[in-house]
Amino acid sequence: MSETQTPVLTKKDYESDQAVRWCPGCGDYAILSQTQKTVPSFGRKKEDIVFVSGIGCSSRFPYYMNTYGFHSIHGRAPAIASGVKISNPDLAVFVVTGDGDGLSIGGNHFMHALRRNMDINIMMFNNRIYGLTKGQYSPTSEVGKVTKATPYGSIDIPLNPPSLALGAQSTFVARTIDRWQKHLSAMMERSYQHDGGSFLEIYQNCNIFNDGAFEEYTGKEKLDNVIELENGKPMLFARETKGIKLEGSKAIVVNMDDHSAEDILIHDETDLDMAHIIANWTSNPQLPEPIGVIYCVDRPTYNQDMVDQINSAKEKKGKGSVQGLLNAGDTWVVD
Repeated sequence: MSETQTPVLTKKDYESDQAVRWCPGCGDYAILSQTQKTVPSFGRKKEDIVFVSGIGCSSRFPYYMNTYGFHSIHGRAPAIASGVKISNPDLAVFVVTGDGDGLSIGGNHFMHALRRNMDINIMMFNNRIYGLTKGQYSPTSEVGKVTKATPYGSIDIPLNPPSLALGAQSTFVARTIDRWQKHLSAMMERSYQHDGGSFLEIYQNCNIFNDGAFEEYTGKEKLDNVIELENGKPMLFARETKGIKLEGSKAIVVNMDDHSAEDILIHDETDLDMAHIIANWTSNPQLPEPIGVIYCVDRPTYNQDMVDQINSAKEKKGKGSVQGLLNAGDTWVVD
């Protein structure tokens, strides 16, 4: 085998020697298993992949991936991952976070990592609850959610993660579900292939503190409640018996018995205005839940722009030194 060849790896190669410790039945198991199956398709060496996490149930992820990893501090995973990517641009860097870790204390870091288009892949496990701390309401919990912290029901309006990501100028926004294994793998692949900051929201069941939060999208009636977005294809769902039509800027559901395919909205994942409309279907009882790539465009990345800027400065002024910088310009002597 030549030095330039990458060995063919399998799921087993990405399984660490650590015992996986989540509650039995937790959706994190499905996500971990599918990640370990999908990452070998990237064709990278294990040493070229890094998983960075914050605090929460999902944040145990780096222990279970046989790659480099960093179990960091609450909400700061995007900042640490940004530093990793800037220090070594050749690495594939993933952030594993939850709706509490990523959208509460970590909301600022989440937002600015996407705004900068830092070439990192953010995977947010959204279970609409704080699981690690035993069942408090989270930034994505629905209004009226009764928890230990909200015994009379939450009065907070929940955040909509895809809408927040789009508002932060993210260049890739997608959603999948822990039980949709093939779809989850496809979305991870798309996220990894995107050159720039990617955001993948994963609906994840917490069977202890919020069991069945996404049952309407995974149970028997899921086909009536979910629309799988495919670029360039009409927005049909419920076994193609229903479709989405625009009336002005408002999306409505129509029966295909009364309409033709020409009446149905075509998904264009490069259309930002359309992406905002689709993201706002989230948890709307009048519309299906959008699953798939909501938005994807190319834009220069922060990490590459920074490298180019540094190289340009070196060409103009030379390499320089810290001591030279300290001695430059006006100096003062304090006796």
